[in-house]
Amino acid sequence: MKKIVLISILAIFSNLSIGQNRLNITFLDNWHSDTIISNSSEAKYSDCWGYEKDGKEYALLGSTEGVHFFQIEDDKFKFLDFIPGRFSSTSVIHRDLKVYKNYLYTVCDEGESSLQIIDLSYLPDSAVLVAENDTTFARVHNLFIDEKNELMYACSITPKSNGTILSQKSMEVFSITNPEQPTLVFSGPTDIPEVHDAYVRDNIAYLNCGFDGLRVYDFSNPSTPVFLQNLNIYQDQGYNHQGWMSPNGKTYIFSDETNGKRLKKCNVDENHLITIRQRFGTNITENSVPHNVIVTNNFIFVAYYNEGFRVYDLHSPTIKEIAHYDTYPQEHSYKLNGAWGGFSELPSGRILVSDRQNGLFLFDFNRELFSLSTNAKISISPNPIQSGNSLNIRLTGRRITSFNVKLVDTKGKEVYKQFFSNSDAGTIPICVSKGIYFLQVEYTDYLGDVIRESKRLIVH
Repeated sequence: MKKIVLISILAIFSNLSIGQNRLNITFLDNWHSDTIISNSSEAKYSDCWGYEKDGKEYALLGSTEGVHFFQIEDDKFKFLDFIPGRFSSTSVIHRDLKVYKNYLYTVCDEGESSLQIIDLSYLPDSAVLVAENDTTFARVHNLFIDEKNELMYACSITPKSNGTILSQKSMEVFSITNPEQPTLVFSGPTDIPEVHDAYVRDNIAYLNCGFDGLRVYDFSNPSTPVFLQNLNIYQDQGYNHQGWMSPNGKTYIFSDETNGKRLKKCNVDENHLITIRQRFGTNITENSVPHNVIVTNNFIFVAYYNEGFRVYDLHSPTIKEIAHYDTYPQEHSYKLNGAWGGFSELPSGRILVSDRQNGLFLFDFNRELFSLSTNAKISISPNPIQSGNSLNIRLTGRRITSFNVKLVDTKGKEVYKQFFSNSDAGTIPICVSKGIYFLQVEYTDYLGDVIRESKRLIVH
């Protein structure tokens, strides 16, 4: 494979990262090239994905020209290879990427494009284009691969016959039992114009159908799927764009790609049906637009266009943003620039984010720290306590480095106070008369918010 060397413009982000709008995210690296063709909005990049082989991690990035391949080494991107797309143009907006086993499947939704199947097993030496289909797959918007059942879902697919572009079909499903020769097993649904994206788990497909909402089908028999649910009217509805299921199968999150619309958290029941329980988002009043979502049992990772990369706490009773990094610090009134796609499933826990203008980002996010309880839990002992003895105080949960303690009586009068630094525990003397008191603890949490909590204390 002939390699095209592209220049990494790191100087831009070595300057931008100083004072960058960020919270609880560690910037590791950014790759960007000023040689790639772009349109008037400087958009060059689209989706990204990750891949691991023999203990080595790789990043894959789509652009207006094709797919770029990198090894992640010492928390840096090392450029390896480039494979041009069948269609390369400044008009290219969507180049979707998905990996199955050692194969990358990539499609484009502009021009007269194709499905390209690229063998990744030769990395880090090279990526090899082993198959290409420009008839069945003239244009495709998105792909989803059900690895367990060896099925590929091609969403909003436009075929071509004898050189003529045919009408778009909402979705087609292909067997990839032979990874280099996909074979058609289903075409539909036929009563809607498009399926924009899909997520499939254990044969259950959640289809994001644009302005027709969200549908659920059972693909246990791929050639004749069974309809389960149609969520075509819901609060805060826009263009139903994309969604993702938590690994435990209890939560489905989806986005509406419409100005000012919030993300939706849905419960999933034993029949695979969803019910919207919460709506959340960032800068909604400023007409922000969420794009692509990936979900774990604890976190929601969102490529949020102009708002950059956002992380939300899923196990909090009320979904709360806990981390962010603005990949697109340039101010612009157009709300569909910036962070496009993300990949959070590398074994190392490092996160890939693609930005339409600013390229590929590598981040670190301390999942272990944020997988603990939402706020600190305060334990005191003994309680009740005899006057003249010492009270032990411990804060568990989020990492607490300092806290204030006050002891007040039932009338609110302060009878004791102490500050503890560089610790999540301490001991105070209880030298007060018998009665009921309240121990008030104040600390700053992981988001920088001041939290005040109180415990009832009985003194004998």
